[in-house]
Amino acid sequence: MADEQIEKAPLEIDYAAEERSAVIEIGGVEYKLILTTKATKEIAKRYGGLENLGTKLMNSKDFELALDEIVWLITLLANQSILIHNLKNKDDKKELLKEDEVELLTTPFELAEYKNAIMSSMLKGTKRHIQSEPSKNVEVG
Repeated sequence: MADEQIEKAPLEIDYAAEERSAVIEIGGVEYKLILTTKATKEIAKRYGGLENLGTKLMNSKDFELALDEIVWLITLLANQSILIHNLKNKDDKKELLKEDEVELLTTPFELAEYKNAIMSSMLKGTKRHIQSEPSKNVEVG
C-alpha cells in the first residue's frame, strides 16, 4: 500500500476560470493559480493594490520576507481555484492549501520558477478586451 500513489482528481472549475489560470505543481499535485476579485481585494489589503505588488516583491531586501510574500501569494492564488471548485461542488469539497504546506513541499528554486505562473495568472486576470467601434468620421467629397 505504501508504494501506491494517491491520485487526486483535477479540480472542477468553470471555463472562464480555466481561461485565466496558470498551473503549478506543489508536492506532486497540480494547482491552478487564478486572480479573482476576492484575491485582488486581499492583495490590495496587503500591498495597497496590484500595482504595488511587484515593487514590494522586487524591493524586498530581506530574503526571508520575500519568500514569505511569495508563499502567501502562491497560497492565495492557488486557493482561488479550490474555493471556486467548492462553491460549484458542495458534495465534493477540497481542503484549502496552507502556507506551511507550500513551504514544506517546495524549494526556494521552485518558488522562483513559480513567479512566471504568478505573473501569467495576474495578467490573464486583469486583461481587458477592447473592441473598437466603427469610425464616425465619414469621408466627404
